[in-house]
Amino acid sequence: MPDVGRFTGRHVLAELHGIDPALLDDPVRLGELLRAAVTEAGATVLDVVAQRFAPQGATVIALLAESHASVHTYPEHGSLFADVFTCGDRADPEHALRLLAKSLHAEPVHLSVLHRGER
Repeated sequence: MPDVGRFTGRHVLAELHGIDPALLDDPVRLGELLRAAVTEAGATVLDVVAQRFAPQGATVIALLAESHASVHTYPEHGSLFADVFTCGDRADPEHALRLLAKSLHAEPVHLSVLHRGER
């Protein structure tokens, strides 16, 4: 069965800390970094939507051909929650989150990997 039609995927969750609060309050830049990370990890970005909140914080969601990626920031803590879910085997969501962490100069990454669907 081709990778595209397989009912399988990996959902990777991350908490990143030690990030510059100004960067966590910049949804445009976060969108650029998220797009770059998932693209380099083999995903196809269809759209990116970003929203800044008052008084601070942002959410960025990338719609992927393979599923989705999201970032939710907490500038007051220098931290964010992120997740990447990809169906099939073409994209590597764990690699995408490690690339994102590197681009944010985050402290060591804590990742949780959930295997979904058929294996």
